[in-house]
Amino acid sequence: MFAFPVHSLEARTTRRNTIDEQIVATCIARSAAGRNWLAKTLWGLRDQEGGWIGAEVANSDGSHDLGPLQVNSWWVPRLAAVTGRPERHIRHWLKQDACFNVEAARWIFLSGLAATRDYWKAIGVYHSPTEWRQQRYTSSVLVHLRRRFGASLFARPSKGPSPVSVTTP
Repeated sequence: MFAFPVHSLEARTTRRNTIDEQIVATCIARSAAGRNWLAKTLWGLRDQEGGWIGAEVANSDGSHDLGPLQVNSWWVPRLAAVTGRPERHIRHWLKQDACFNVEAARWIFLSGLAATRDYWKAIGVYHSPTEWRQQRYTSSVLVHLRRRFGASLFARPSKGPSPVSVTTP
């Protein structure tokens, strides 16, 4: 009789997810570059999206959500144009490189913030150009932010000015 060590899929998945979450956490910290409000924003998006390294989730419109922050494949041509890299590389990096995925999500969010000049609108724009979808998404991200950081998630620190003024939707 042979004895083989048995490792449940759940145990392997949990271990992999813990390692992936550590990688994503490092990428978020780097991408936020010390801006606490931006780190919290990226965590809110990440918790809402719930993707993973290697994720490619099909949508009903034929697009795919890629990687940990589920960056929609609609962005691939635009990111390719901005970076000067081939679309196939961008798509691969969005799926497989957590830090590239987080940086792309950061760029999408900050582009939305620059365009709308409204924090919560930019959260919604990250998800969809459709207003009712933006509102639903924003409300859900807020729930995730409060769950992770508490009700005073954007309270001013005791020292220094706040980089952004944020009121809840």
